[in-house]
Amino acid sequence: AEQQVAFYLCKHFSMLPFISAVETLRIANRRANKPLYQWRVISADGKPATACNGMNQPADYDIIEETPRFSMVFICGPYEPSTFNHVPSLNWLRQQAKQGTLIGGIETGCNILAKAGLLAGHVCTTHWENMLEFKQENPHLTVTSDVFEMEGNRISCAGGSASMDMMLYLIERQHGHELAASVADSMIHPHIRTMGAPQRMDLQTRTGVSHPILLESIELMEANIEEPLTPTDLATLTQVSRRQLERLFQRYLKTSPSRYYLGIRLDAAHNLLQTSTLKIIEVADASGFKSPGHFCSCYQSRFGSTPRDGRK
Repeated sequence: AEQQVAFYLCKHFSMLPFISAVETLRIANRRANKPLYQWRVISADGKPATACNGMNQPADYDIIEETPRFSMVFICGPYEPSTFNHVPSLNWLRQQAKQGTLIGGIETGCNILAKAGLLAGHVCTTHWENMLEFKQENPHLTVTSDVFEMEGNRISCAGGSASMDMMLYLIERQHGHELAASVADSMIHPHIRTMGAPQRMDLQTRTGVSHPILLESIELMEANIEEPLTPTDLATLTQVSRRQLERLFQRYLKTSPSRYYLGIRLDAAHNLLQTSTLKIIEVADASGFKSPGHFCSCYQSRFGSTPRDGRK
């Protein structure tokens, strides 16, 4: 094959983006009618890697034995990336980077590349559910919420079906648009997302709201979780009076701006509790709560359990 590709699977990796990436390469070979890509699976110890859905993926190599020279190495990150601290694996990634290999992070694989010091000076992205924690742990990095990012010999994607778009992008760069379009068509993927495309569906689709003032307000809320804006701030930024903003929220969403904003922050906290190892007091702070007691009270009111139970 022209390109030797390695997928390093962390324990509790996400199966969907891994399969999406591999299948895109497989179909590229079939549509080109020649072996453009050959892929191998690597785990830390050479044993099958267990995905977060419980399925096991056999490995071809461990990081100790001599492996082929790879053109591209992608690391499929774990469900809880903050717990990953396998020094031999980080050293192996640094060694691959020194050889000039294109290094990619899939979903939370970006976290592992950051731990290895391989993202300095490079734009990157990760799954939106992991974004807040990742930014807190890596304030020196430039992180976007786009579907994938590439700069130099570093590439990263948000996970899920985004790995398909990332691979299609690489196929187009290496073998032309016609082949990439043919692969996408074969995968029933009618729209190839490019760098700069957002990860999440548009706000109007997610919320069912079409009023431009409401959409702008919700966008501002989602962008300001750690340091929440006041209702007066929101009204000023959307160029309406506070009373008019409250009427719009009541009319279309049956709640006040403050209650809606609180729900967004609590959902963000709930996600952090389930996907990070941040202390509860750190989760509260990251979600804009300066009082842990107030956070616990609001959380229990919304979810019917304490933050500690929510983490379990």
